[in-house]
Amino acid sequence: MEKKYLEARRLAERIAAGSDPPLFYVHKKNEVGASRKIFDSHPMVRRSLSIVQKGEDNFGHGLSHVSKVAVDAGALVMIEKGGTVPGQKLERIILLAHVAGALHDIKREEPEHAERGAEEANRILKDFHLTETECTAIVQAIRNHEAFKPPQPLDEPSLQIVSDALYDADKFRWGPDNFTETVWMMVEKMKVPYAALLKRFLPGLKGIERISGTFRTSTGREYGPDFISRGLDIGRRLFGELQERYGAEG
Repeated sequence: MEKKYLEARRLAERIAAGSDPPLFYVHKKNEVGASRKIFDSHPMVRRSLSIVQKGEDNFGHGLSHVSKVAVDAGALVMIEKGGTVPGQKLERIILLAHVAGALHDIKREEPEHAERGAEEANRILKDFHLTETECTAIVQAIRNHEAFKPPQPLDEPSLQIVSDALYDADKFRWGPDNFTETVWMMVEKMKVPYAALLKRFLPGLKGIERISGTFRTSTGREYGPDFISRGLDIGRRLFGELQERYGAEG
């Protein structure tokens, strides 16, 4: 990574470190921790991650990204369904969300990556200890995770939460993570000139703003805009400091 990008990433990390964490991690700390415990211990999740790891890195959407998405998706399932679904069944749905989260960006480098990822997941999951209904739910969730595209209802309504939680957890990453991790991995992979990044920076923030109104679970609608707001604050402060250091042309 060129020097200016390294400096910019460190600057973004410093700005983020000085900010409070998203409220989801404060208010829902217990659920996130419980989801992570399941995520870290289940062999089906480890198998999914090993498949993803072989293909690192998918335009900044590699192992770190999918692990965060999976854990948060599991937490969202727990929050949304914890009072209405029996414990063993709830844990199974959380597992489906974890596997969907682990595999959702497996074709990130391809056009129509959600559709291609769903097709690849369908092939991979044939060897997993899942029912046909469970496999279909994961595949459909992956197909539905792309922003600004209308989702299709799942064939099994009781598993609709897998799709909605995956989408929301993925879009949580459009908050602070976008500026501390994702953008730098993407520009390095795509070899974007530094001046071109600065030119696209503010229009890119406008695109991120649009995510706030797209969250699908009630918990996502409550906490998702906070993720986006905190990310945008980091992005704007970062852009201002980069302008001061390097000027408009980088």
